Amino acid sequence: MKKYDVIIIGGGPSGIITGVTGKKRNPGKSFLMINEEAKGLVPCGIPYIFHDLDDVSQNAMGPKPFIDAGGDVITDKVIKIEIENKQVTTVSGNSYQYDKLVLATGSTPIIPNFIKGYDLEGVEYIKKSYDYIDNLKKKTDEAKNIVVIGGGFIGVEVAEQLAKFENKTVTLVEMEKFCLYRAFSKNVAEEADKTIRNTNIKLYTNNNVTEIIGENGKVRSVILSNGKEIIADVIIAAIGYKPNAELAEKTGLEINSNGAIRCDNYLRTSEDNIFAVGDCSQTIGFITGRTDCIMLASTATAEARILGYNLFAIKLLRNFVGTLSIFSTEIGGTVFASAGAIDQSAESANIEYVTGSFIDVDRHPGTIKDAKPLMVKLVVSPRTGTIIGGEMYGGKSVGELINVVGLAIQKEVTVYELISFQIGTHPLLTTAPTKYVLIKAAEMAAVQIENK
Repeated sequence: MKKYDVIIIGGGPSGIITGVTGKKRNPGKSFLMINEEAKGLVPCGIPYIFHDLDDVSQNAMGPKPFIDAGGDVITDKVIKIEIENKQVTTVSGNSYQYDKLVLATGSTPIIPNFIKGYDLEGVEYIKKSYDYIDNLKKKTDEAKNIVVIGGGFIGVEVAEQLAKFENKTVTLVEMEKFCLYRAFSKNVAEEADKTIRNTNIKLYTNNNVTEIIGENGKVRSVILSNGKEIIADVIIAAIGYKPNAELAEKTGLEINSNGAIRCDNYLRTSEDNIFAVGDCSQTIGFITGRTDCIMLASTATAEARILGYNLFAIKLLRNFVGTLSIFSTEIGGTVFASAGAIDQSAESANIEYVTGSFIDVDRHPGTIKDAKPLMVKLVVSPRTGTIIGGEMYGGKSVGELINVVGLAIQKEVTVYELISFQIGTHPLLTTAPTKYVLIKAAEMAAVQIENK
């Protein structure tokens, strides 16, 4: 039986980055990655397979960086972990011993078994599986009527891509008053819904799918809570994901109330020498300070870099108080993004806050041909002026500007410091230096603090 210093179960972003970082930091140690599929997908790129990318192969992600760093890879499925023997066994009957074990098993789609007809042929999911998505794309290419259930990021992005085909009727159903309501406050979510409706999507908010109607075992339509029946050849249920912690639970590792593997600030589980990283592992919310389910590739890879450094000894301190949710997406050419606290999350955590917002254009002068409106909203603690959250929408610059806000939150920057923020501007690249939107939003928040 072969023994490795480190065995990683899972070949998604967290598994690959843990392996690459760990191997580079410990070149004398042996690393093995065991993954169920030979080919993987870039998780955030999956929606774009359905239109913007030519086929699934253009979104492929594999373990080549890990192999190049000196790691071994096996395509197999781990079905058993023996803690006392420090051994894993795969479905093919092979066993391997480890010194350190990393669980990077990711997440799986939530199955809507509470909807009558959920098990009919034609009810599909956005699984992080190369072969599954390749097959699903063939089905959506042939379908004329597609219903997407769930107005979160995945549901909105998949619907937006499918709606680019003029010969398809795409319906999006969301139970909340707005789409993307977990990530955006009311005014920004309203703007996102307007943008969605300006695409080829038929949007029904404040609605549930109460039943999926079938014919000869295949889906035919859905019934909404408002009584409307919508014809469907394919239904895509995008109502969220759950941690893939089944193997960990069977092994006897502690699982938290959200179904994730319980671990500490350094990704250590309840058992010595076993770690959990990425979607399958516990996160602590930045605002609530409680266990949360934050499933983002950006979060997973940040955790993985920390774990890769610290596998054999803590070398890189992880000193932030919680995991930030930094979201961004593009709908119909407009980018929406948020970081940290929004109105709803601050209120639910009973956190006192004020906001400051400003809107202008992202070029100067605004008559430049590719200028777009840019709105920035900051969420601020009124006692200290510390920035605890932000939202924005506009052109592609939003995708990086939200990361500036994310860094400001992590470093506890105040609006007063941001007002004196030294910036570089250019007519073709940014807002005007006289009214730089991020700084103006900070000024508006400072005014709210003074008036409180």
